[in-house]
Amino acid sequence: MRNIRLMLQYEGTRYQGWQRQGSTDNTIQGKLEVLLSRMCGETIEVQGSGRTDAGVHALGQVANFHTACDMPVEEMLTYINRYLPEDIAVVEISEAPPRFHSRLNASRKCYTYRIINSSIPNVFWRRFAWEVPEKLDLKAMGRAAALLCGEHDFKSFTSATKGKKSTVRRIDSIDITEQDGLLVLTFLGNGFLHHMVRILVGTLLEVGMGRRTPESMEELLLAGSRAAAGALVPAKGLTLVKVFYDETNR
Repeated sequence: MRNIRLMLQYEGTRYQGWQRQGSTDNTIQGKLEVLLSRMCGETIEVQGSGRTDAGVHALGQVANFHTACDMPVEEMLTYINRYLPEDIAVVEISEAPPRFHSRLNASRKCYTYRIINSSIPNVFWRRFAWEVPEKLDLKAMGRAAALLCGEHDFKSFTSATKGKKSTVRRIDSIDITEQDGLLVLTFLGNGFLHHMVRILVGTLLEVGMGRRTPESMEELLLAGSRAAAGALVPAKGLTLVKVFYDETNR
């Protein structure tokens, strides 16, 4: 049985997220599984590195599937991209070690969130960035971001209120850059909870607007309450940029 690894790009605007759902076939995983099952002549189950929500985009989503199909990977790549919708593409395909798992073996992930910080709409970014016309204090946002880095319990920054899984995660860096009114927040960490990045962005924006102090991030981390943190910003500004793997798990 072969283990095939994929790297995908997709524009998430018109999809109900990554994960296959019984109520709709309009998901990234669902579209892939139907196509791969037809290509391989057997039922294919695809494992993704993470479940991006409805409307979230990806530049470097990683997935894998097992198959007995003997089609060369080069032919697979051509076939897949011929029949996928125009807003989904496989950019790399390769043979993976038998035990490789795109989610369980991931060591870090990088996300970006884009904001059009202007009162003038930008038609070219309208599906990939959220519009925030208010003037923002980027230095204050940077100080707040620094306090969120490190290993913490991010229970205040997730919409998942039930479950026994740990809410402790490590954020290695949060970088904030701005050019010509386009603000980009880049998050690098060992994993992110449900809605975590979008709530972090909403909280940092409140700091930028003067509604919170940078120092209040420490209180938020200790609070352990979703109600204490900022708003959940729209999905369209979020992109999964890259998934990292240790050399032993590639």
